[in-house]
Amino acid sequence: MVLPSMRLDGLRAVVTGAGSGIGEAIAEALAEAGADVALSEVPERLAALDGVCHRIEALGRVAVPLSLRLPDMDSIDAFVRGAVDGLGGIDILVNNAGVNKPAAALELTEADWDLVQDVNLKGLFFLSQRVARQMKADGGGGRVINVASINGVVGYYKRAAYCSSKAGVVNLTRVLALEWAQYGINVNAIGPTFILTPLTQSTFDDPDMRSDLLGRIPLGRVGQPEDVVGAVVFLASPAAAMVTGHTLMVDGGWTAI
Repeated sequence: MVLPSMRLDGLRAVVTGAGSGIGEAIAEALAEAGADVALSEVPERLAALDGVCHRIEALGRVAVPLSLRLPDMDSIDAFVRGAVDGLGGIDILVNNAGVNKPAAALELTEADWDLVQDVNLKGLFFLSQRVARQMKADGGGGRVINVASINGVVGYYKRAAYCSSKAGVVNLTRVLALEWAQYGINVNAIGPTFILTPLTQSTFDDPDMRSDLLGRIPLGRVGQPEDVVGAVVFLASPAAAMVTGHTLMVDGGWTAI
């Protein structure tokens, strides 16, 4: 065989924040590639997983909906136990859950700063730690894929907390790749540009904001959730067996400028 496979048949994946937008698209794409999937949402949004679970099951794959509130440690531990019980183990973790509280740096509150850092960086780390311990104990290695952002490598207005958290994710990805390589765990990230989802619709509805963003993307169009999934499936697959510690930009050329 000349080309390595991008199939995920028989693998068990976990996707956080999978009730809508990028997480929903990633969960379905992993299932289409052959993986069974455990999905998370915060407790009050758990019903948002119903539709994506139905579509995964229609593909003949297992879907396990679970609640998760980052960075609550008891919630993280219960989520990992639920994923292991439901899937029989974990081979792939996609850390997609995240929050943003846009505010000018002079106006940013301590509470909003803490929330963004707690979910986007602290929660991501401790969930990854718990899953990596499980992967190490199982002895089969695995893949951790962090959804960072274009804002992890470039700044943008009114996103001091968000940019800081995503920059942390980019460098944390490198550290975990170094430490966990000995266990056969590949750790990578993706860096999407601004993606049109229900949560970002208001951003793109602002004509000035939309014009500014499109002016920074050489491909000249808004990103869609479907633009992200190929990078995730690749990094989860045997085709990326020699890739670790890398952040794959899915940014329409923004960082090429």
